[in-house]
Amino acid sequence: MINLTQFRGQTMAIMGLGTSGLATARALRKGGARVIAWDDSPVRREAVAREGIKVADLAELSWADIDCLVLSPGIPHSFPAPHPVAALALDNGCPIISDIQILAHAAPDAYYIGITGTNGKSTTTSLIGHLLTKTGRHAAVGGNLGRPALDLDRMSAGEFYVIEMSSYQLEITAPVPFDIAVLLNITPDHLDRHGGMDGYIAAKKRVFDGQRKDHAAIVGVDDDICRSIFETLRDARHQRVLPISGERRASGGVYAVDRFLYDDTEGKNAPIVSLDEIHTLPGTHNAQNACAAFAAARVAGLAPAEIGEAMRSFPGLPHRQELAAEIDGILYVNDSKATNSEAAAKALSSYANIYWIAGGQPKEDGLAAALPFVNRVRHAFLIGQAADAFADALRGKVETTISRTLDAAVPAAHERAQRDRRPGTVVLLSPACASFDQFANFEERGRAFCHLVANLPGANRKIRNFGDAA
Repeated sequence: MINLTQFRGQTMAIMGLGTSGLATARALRKGGARVIAWDDSPVRREAVAREGIKVADLAELSWADIDCLVLSPGIPHSFPAPHPVAALALDNGCPIISDIQILAHAAPDAYYIGITGTNGKSTTTSLIGHLLTKTGRHAAVGGNLGRPALDLDRMSAGEFYVIEMSSYQLEITAPVPFDIAVLLNITPDHLDRHGGMDGYIAAKKRVFDGQRKDHAAIVGVDDDICRSIFETLRDARHQRVLPISGERRASGGVYAVDRFLYDDTEGKNAPIVSLDEIHTLPGTHNAQNACAAFAAARVAGLAPAEIGEAMRSFPGLPHRQELAAEIDGILYVNDSKATNSEAAAKALSSYANIYWIAGGQPKEDGLAAALPFVNRVRHAFLIGQAADAFADALRGKVETTISRTLDAAVPAAHERAQRDRRPGTVVLLSPACASFDQFANFEERGRAFCHLVANLPGANRKIRNFGDAA
């Protein structure tokens, strides 16, 4: 946990006691600040009170006595309407800050890499952290992914913070001068929270606020919005700006064509690595993630050869096209994090012969974004509340089996895939649905899939399990 003694004696209000809020309360109290915490959940309030942290309703306090409000990113301070506590802080002129700001203030000598985007930011964040640590650098990885910022160790000069930044975090965070700021892509998301698409784009662009001439912006150019942002940044010349693409050549940046990664950051158009060698980075979307991570590592001072070698050992992320196992040449992929059709479409676009396990608690868009890729599906095994509706949507396009439960779908998909023995076969859990009809969360669903795969016939003899490495 980072040392926050510079806040000693200050009164810090904390609204929201999830993972990041709790870590903030602990770190500030340890540093000698007077902490007053609140959460709308009585269960969370009771848990914090048991640790000896003062809990009080912030709506009933005198704001003249409070130096700062640390607001958890999930709590709105503007759209669609300010939370009552955030509104009180604003009305009383009390600064609203985030844990990321506190981290930047507490460890100013570290090297900061910030990553955002609608899709792919967790994979890219983890991959950058992997490249740094695998090549002997000291790096702490967290933020919106994994450990909250104030639960990380203190980094000093020459050491790295690799921070995933959500639009929620960026919206409430004053400019952090990221040495490297990465924007992968932008598609519509969280529009109610940001007051529409313009607000969402503005939040994402904040990752570049505070950058100077000696900093670098790495921007995906595979969507129109980010391509426009890249051009604006490039023309303004406030920092070094590098394009990245998972689809086409990006002059002066890093790009992948036909799944081969090229480095043109020095104008040499140097071939680096075939991404088809890296099973944990399938698909065009992961090609973009790999290019972004490579570009960040290059700017941070790593050599191309060591980056390429380290990339080959990337274990991937749990539940995000995680390679759970390989049995007799067939891959078993856990993509439980794909809780909507757009996420499932990315997985479907990554493989040739798919035995697809889909379904759960349906989302409003159903299978809309995934349908253009169902020509890659050889058979669909449907589970959960969405099973019947998905069967209707796939009728005439794909053979289906209504399995109802994951326990039934996994062995059925295994038996059919092993019987058909098509080249490049994948048994893929990519539900395009939430998990709450049958599981507590997508993580529990993914773990259940991996457990079922590990117990398939022949698994003990022929399985190659990757779950622990992730």
